[in-house]
Amino acid sequence: MSPAMELSKQQRFGGDDLDDDGRPRRTGTAWTATAHIITTVLGSGVLSLAWGVAQLGWVGGPGVMTLFAAVIYYTSALLAECYRSGDPVSGPRNRTYMAAVHATLGGSKVKLCGAIQFANLFGIGIGITIAASSSMLAIKRAGCFHKEGHKSVCHSSISPYIAIYGIMEIAFSQIPGLDSMWWLSTLATVMSFTYSSIGISLGVAQIIANGGVRGSLTGVAVGISAAGSVTAMQKLWRSLQAFGNMAFAYGFSIVLLEIQDTLKAASPSEAKVMKKASAVSVAATTIIYLLCGCVGYAAFGDGAPDNLLTGFGFFEPFWLLDIANAAVAVHLVGTYQVITQPIFAYVELRAAAAWPDSAFVATREITLWPTRLRVNVCPLRLTWRTAYVCVTTAVSMLMPFFGSVVGLIGAISFWPLTVYFPVEMYMAQHRVPRGSTKWLCLQALSAVCLLVTVVAAAGSIADVLAEFKKHNPFSW
Repeated sequence: MSPAMELSKQQRFGGDDLDDDGRPRRTGTAWTATAHIITTVLGSGVLSLAWGVAQLGWVGGPGVMTLFAAVIYYTSALLAECYRSGDPVSGPRNRTYMAAVHATLGGSKVKLCGAIQFANLFGIGIGITIAASSSMLAIKRAGCFHKEGHKSVCHSSISPYIAIYGIMEIAFSQIPGLDSMWWLSTLATVMSFTYSSIGISLGVAQIIANGGVRGSLTGVAVGISAAGSVTAMQKLWRSLQAFGNMAFAYGFSIVLLEIQDTLKAASPSEAKVMKKASAVSVAATTIIYLLCGCVGYAAFGDGAPDNLLTGFGFFEPFWLLDIANAAVAVHLVGTYQVITQPIFAYVELRAAAAWPDSAFVATREITLWPTRLRVNVCPLRLTWRTAYVCVTTAVSMLMPFFGSVVGLIGAISFWPLTVYFPVEMYMAQHRVPRGSTKWLCLQALSAVCLLVTVVAAAGSIADVLAEFKKHNPFSW
């Protein structure tokens, strides 16, 4: 290699141990990025899809899921292009979503993006906590149904399980960043395929036991059906909520750039690697979603529960349900960590910049007594992350109704972070001429997705209000 080529390589990659931005060399690959994405999107979303398909029917359910998959992949590809400003190979890195908006759009949109992103990450963390705790509670209820009979009430409060899950997340929240948790994402990915396979297998067994496929082309019918008495207004609200559930099921754009920032510098660019990871992840999750949603609907018809594993459409074999629900809980531990890292990093980076010489912000090595194990401890990380997890845990105890929360969070976050900002940044970065065919198509896509967000949010808000009236947050 010539001296000039070697110099160029060092300028780009920052020497032997550093990248071009002076940070320690990144080591992530397309496969670790895929694991992070699957950890983020699979879990709470897949459990509600059978209910969503039941609201929309055999035509609308699979169609909407496929449509969202296509939209998510396209807009994630646009967003991946925004990781570097200017030159896609050597341009300045935008390590976070807010940094990309600041470099490309600037102005008040940066604060707007940050407010929406962090509010939705906080909300998603609550939804994840509720979903994981519901799965933990379902393990206890499955044993009760097996022992006392399927018609037994077997009522238990979810609040203690939310508290247990919160304690686990406090411990895992001390992992410094995404680049240090590839092993947790890999474990979570394995768990997601485990419980999805169990759910699909149980659904197929139920279809065989039923002697055929249930469901209709248009979903839950108005009047008396397996879903109970359903009015025309309830049919409308539930259909809109199903849109929100399916939007949430693909929600990884909110942390895409943070995941992309873990990738090692690659040829031709990190964007190409991220697009590959997005394509593999979206394809894999769409197959699982279609199987879980459609098999669940075929098994239960209009009576499909809003959570396939914890809604107790299945009672036996109870030990297999326990394995599936335990896998969900383990998987969602990883999901919570991936989702909350942007919030953790934002506060800690701002604190480090404001008080660079503070001992409270610095990381130091200590020896754990009575062992000789040496670990790195940051007082800010320990106190701030613990406080954050405690807040999400407390809020989760006030809103432990799963389906409506998932729909509301998915609807609110879908348009601004998945469609609007990626489209606007792409057009600004690539200087798409105003009024051109491409400009009109991108604006039409954004407008249609805005409409989906509004109607889905309306359906979910109505359901959240109805559920909140039924719940006593102080019941243990």
